[in-house]
Amino acid sequence: MARLAEHEKIRPDWWSKSLVGVVLGFCLAVGLVGLFAWFGPGGINADAKNQFNMWMIAPLWMLILSFSYLFRTGMRAFLWLAGANVLTYSMMFLFR
Repeated sequence: MARLAEHEKIRPDWWSKSLVGVVLGFCLAVGLVGLFAWFGPGGINADAKNQFNMWMIAPLWMLILSFSYLFRTGMRAFLWLAGANVLTYSMMFLFR
């Protein structure tokens, strides 16, 4: 019973998960939308794609922020999201 109560407590690292999800999540959302802008249908100069790209940042950001709480610790969230950011931006700058 004591073990069950231990898992029900709010973890003290939710601040770090929140910060990582907000900052690195936003950068990742912008990077993913940038990849879609470059490699999506019509390329970077497609008509009416700019508005879609702009509006897709917020839902992606909130999705990434929500999933950042599933990491076991704030450091793991930081490492995974930082790695995803490095991969996303390196793909965008190497393959465009």
